Amino acid sequence: MQKHGYFLGIDVGTQSLKIGIYNHAGKKFYQDQQPYPTYFDHAGCAEQDAEDWWAALLTIMNRAKSEVDLNQIAALAVCATSSTVLLTDTNGRPLRRAVCWMDQRATPQEESINSVEDAHVQDILQYAGGKVSGEWMTAKSIWFKEQGLLTKGRYLFEQLDWFNFRLTGKRVASKCNASCKWNYIEGKDGFSPLFFEKIGFHDYTAYWPSEVVKVGGKIAGLTDHAAAQLGLKKATPVYQGGIDAHVGMIGSNAISKGKMSLITGTSFVHLIHHHEPVFQPGLWGPYQAPLVDGHWLLEGGQLSCGSLISWFFKEFEEGVKTNGKFNQLIAECQDISPGSEGLVMLDSWQGNRTPYRNPHASGGLIGLTLAHSKYHIFRAILESTAYGTKHVIETFQKGGITVDRIVAGGGGTKNELWMQIISDVTGISIETTTDTETGARGAAIIAAYGAGYFTNLFTAADQMVHISKTYSPNRTMTIRYQDYYQLYLELNRTLFPVMKELRHLSPI
Repeated sequence: MQKHGYFLGIDVGTQSLKIGIYNHAGKKFYQDQQPYPTYFDHAGCAEQDAEDWWAALLTIMNRAKSEVDLNQIAALAVCATSSTVLLTDTNGRPLRRAVCWMDQRATPQEESINSVEDAHVQDILQYAGGKVSGEWMTAKSIWFKEQGLLTKGRYLFEQLDWFNFRLTGKRVASKCNASCKWNYIEGKDGFSPLFFEKIGFHDYTAYWPSEVVKVGGKIAGLTDHAAAQLGLKKATPVYQGGIDAHVGMIGSNAISKGKMSLITGTSFVHLIHHHEPVFQPGLWGPYQAPLVDGHWLLEGGQLSCGSLISWFFKEFEEGVKTNGKFNQLIAECQDISPGSEGLVMLDSWQGNRTPYRNPHASGGLIGLTLAHSKYHIFRAILESTAYGTKHVIETFQKGGITVDRIVAGGGGTKNELWMQIISDVTGISIETTTDTETGARGAAIIAAYGAGYFTNLFTAADQMVHISKTYSPNRTMTIRYQDYYQLYLELNRTLFPVMKELRHLSPI
């Protein structure tokens, strides 16, 4: 295999679509992003227009052609949010807005699935951490069905699958997504018809892709139409990607045992590999080899992180997030002592993933006085997400999983104060990579591996990922944060019943 050509990684995120173009050594030749809106029509609802995603890709590729010779792109792969679910006709044309991963309308379906008292169902669910989430493809699909939206001639796509279909004309699922969000277990023959019958979705095969392709497997070449739209060569090979955060694990080279991948975006995702299955309450998984053969994956997560910063700017800074405003904000927050001078915020504004798995959880800010300013609130946001990450790590450790170091990727790594606070709160060093867009880089690494430039993903990540900075914990700060962290835990336990009652008073 000759060592030239570029690899295109496409990351279809919550707030924007991002691309990166790299060579086999990991040198970045082009990076760009294009935003699109999310529609929050009412509480618990979050939707997007799929055509906005595709238009964002076309816009970026049109800009890229003046900077890079797109004819040199040898292969590409895509990662995307999960589970953002789209209803289409048989030609893949959207019939309504896509239901985003953060949408909570499938909470009743989640509770119904998890309450099924059947030995086979419980056996399958133990590989999902004992429960499904209302965020997932399984629960959302049943929600679509119970809304009367699933009829003959209609398909359900995850965001990733729809993109791959637009690129290649092939309707396939990713083993990454299927293993983590669709109750697919490789060691139990994939999808279990009996499981889906028991939970009320016996006809799943009529709406879901029937073929599951592992990460790095070839899907097909670009169709002539897609190639012309994107300005790429005809039949450029497309290799299977996966969930954006999970592919970011590859893009930050955090796929070895002992390294925890922390993807910092709209939400936080915590991922770590292990050589055997570990069944630990409060974690998602163990997932069987969703990324790499022979490696079990455990997952933790926080639903509201970067979205809290976006909320802050919308409410306190007129929605404008300039470098000047941001730098001033960080400077003001650095002068505030740990604990935000008596404030503790709860980060579960859209529910709690790990370890409570509580869709009724919401946010809270305790300790406010007239002496506090918006800067105290902003620092409290940063600290709340750090407390949540510490709680996730402690849940890993309860299962006997060692977390030696954290490798962080995503847009949150640009905020150095945030990274230092997380290191101080957790007491663990954090490494960041030269490229914050680890999803796009991870997808490009998958493309290079799929195209045969590397024998495995470990070698590919070693060569194509470079560490730029390490944040070491200040032990004095770690000790000071411990009391605030204990208050954070106590407030969660105390206020969750109140939060559930508030949700009942204002139902979704």
